[in-house]
Amino acid sequence: MPQDLAAQLEHMAGHVGDIPRADIQVVLRRAALMIRNASPIGLDVDCEDAVRAISGELNMTRNDMIRRIVKEWLETNAYLPVRFLDEDGAVEGSA
Repeated sequence: MPQDLAAQLEHMAGHVGDIPRADIQVVLRRAALMIRNASPIGLDVDCEDAVRAISGELNMTRNDMIRRIVKEWLETNAYLPVRFLDEDGAVEGSA
């Protein structure tokens, strides 16, 4: 099953007859908690315009872009472990 809640809900919607009732209840309760605790992130006009422009260029939603910005900032400032790229691994495509 997918990791993020929205993907789990979409998956369950397509397989309602195959998923145990208890699993559906757990996911619906998590969704209800997230909705209840959700509040929009208000940005200054300049920041909002920049986030929307960049998220459009990268084909990401506004919220996904904000998550990415926050995660990268936390990694850069050593609040989260830095992800390492496998530079010695095989690469698909050409440059």
